[in-house]
Order: sequence, then C-alpha cells, then structure tokens
Amino acid sequence: MHAALDLQRDTLAIPRRFDATMKELWLLQPRFLQRGGHRPYRLLEHPRFRAGYDFFALRAESANAPQEAARWWERFQEVNPDERERMLVSDEAGPKKKRRRRRKKKPADGTPPLATDMGPET
Repeated sequence: MHAALDLQRDTLAIPRRFDATMKELWLLQPRFLQRGGHRPYRLLEHPRFRAGYDFFALRAESANAPQEAARWWERFQEVNPDERERMLVSDEAGPKKKRRRRRKKKPADGTPPLATDMGPET
C-alpha cells in the first residue's frame, strides 16, 4: 500500500489526509472474499462498507478480483434476511481450533515473585 501510494504521488497530488481512508478501503478487500458465518454481516455493518464494495466491484470489472464474488455481494445487499441466510457460503476450514493459553511459571519454592522480578517499574 505504501509503495503504491508513494508511486502515485509522483504523478498525482494526493493529500495525505486521504491516506488512512484509502488504506482502510484497501484492507477491506480480502474481507469481501469471506462469505461464511457472521463475517458478511459484520462487513455489511462497517462504516466504509459501501466505498469498499464499490472499490471491489471496480476491481472485479478490471479482472483484478473475482466477478462472482462481486455479484454475490451485490445480491447480498439487496435480498431480505432469510435469503441472506441461504446465500452464506459454508466454511470449508472446519471447526475452529481452540487456542491454548500459556500458564505463568511459578517459582520452584512456591513463593510469589517479588516486585523486582517483574521488570521495570512504570
């Protein structure tokens, strides 16, 4: 993103105040390929969804993104909630793996660590 913006700044006058918005729309693009579970609903509620979708549709027209996904999103926005539920793509990844939390090691003698052992004071 940074390299592309810097390259475009050589020929176009792009105000820096638009950088954050452009990067946000750019970062939304992979989310349009995720069409299972609750992800489409969360993306639909995103404040910049419509701008992100318009960018995705332009990319699909130029063969830079899947046209089928752009058509799916166009239809997903227009249908009623029941039809949206039927349109969801099943997750092929299977169930989520549970993440394990690492336990803190206790001192060998069973005493709690001293304040000096916990690092620098704030």
